[in-house]
Amino acid sequence: MVDIGDAPHRPPLDHISKAIISALQQNGRRSYSAIAEQVGISEGAVRQRVQRLMSGGVMQIVAVTDPTELGFGREAMIGICCSGDSLQVAEKLTEVDAIDYVVVTAGRFDVVVEVVCEDDAELLNILNTQIRSLPGVYLAETLVYLKTLKQQYNWGTR
Repeated sequence: MVDIGDAPHRPPLDHISKAIISALQQNGRRSYSAIAEQVGISEGAVRQRVQRLMSGGVMQIVAVTDPTELGFGREAMIGICCSGDSLQVAEKLTEVDAIDYVVVTAGRFDVVVEVVCEDDAELLNILNTQIRSLPGVYLAETLVYLKTLKQQYNWGTR
């Protein structure tokens, strides 16, 4: 994990890279040739830019799934309060397989994580053995998802 203060300075994305990202957010399987035609550069240039954007950590191209369709019937957000260094706690939480999202926050909670698991029994086990048992964790408040109404990843570029 990179400390916020140590994050490398990246030059701002130009309009072509933003257009490529936007095209892939609309359809991640879109061909390089179709994107090239849309943004006005060669297919090879699109391929190079996509590789550079991916290797630089600007974007990922992945299959987004519905966890319930894959047998993961329980999702929850967990707000965690820490005594001591919240970054150390957050780093340890990144090692838990069932946790797919870890952020250090300001406000009521020091760290917020998202858990995707099979059922309530697995959620309870994760809470007790992998979260609450961590040194530095003194509170874990669980917000169980009852119904997901909206989840999208196409917020675009600015």
